[in-house]
Amino acid sequence: MAHSFILWLHGSGGSGPAYEHIRQLFSSSPEFNNTKWSFPTAPSSPVTCKGGAIMSSWFDIPEVPITAKTVRDEKGVLEAVQNVHAMINREVTAGTSPDNIFVCGFSQGGALAVASVLLYPKTLGGGVIFSGSVPLTTSIAEQISLEARKTPILWFHGMADETVLFEAGQAGCNFLQKIGMSCELKVYPDLDHSLLDDELQYFQSWIKVRLKSS
Repeated sequence: MAHSFILWLHGSGGSGPAYEHIRQLFSSSPEFNNTKWSFPTAPSSPVTCKGGAIMSSWFDIPEVPITAKTVRDEKGVLEAVQNVHAMINREVTAGTSPDNIFVCGFSQGGALAVASVLLYPKTLGGGVIFSGSVPLTTSIAEQISLEARKTPILWFHGMADETVLFEAGQAGCNFLQKIGMSCELKVYPDLDHSLLDDELQYFQSWIKVRLKSS
């Protein structure tokens, strides 16, 4: 059985295998010897902001850039969340403790990661959001269990991001803090809509200190 589980969710138009190199960053730390990774690829569907083009997408995106006020297809988001919860539940059934499960993602994958953590009934090890947003309206707050509110969140966002504006990341983190969650926001003034090695190094150390020994 895996001692810990890290689920990585890619952005729209991307694929799971394109991010598998991230696992290599963790290979030098013995704490991750018994970590299972999963890099699923989203199903293909038409995406409104791309003129209805068919691409890998966890749910529809109405517009870009994503702002603090962008309204998403909540039905699609909630269906995608159910699929993520099924992946988490498979690992829990196989014997991995929920507090050693981390849900992470970039861009649309980050939005799905935060929604999945908020609506999961138990406390997880953590959620790590790279250049993401909260894809649900604040009315979702009443559906977030006390256990879910104990899951810590690490949020990375670049101020030069023109795809998911920094205001969307900042509003997302503020919302989480307002409902009593721990959300650490790491801001990069010159970062656009991409990943930095510095983010990934911090991501690795953040998860390492939160791993619970078996």
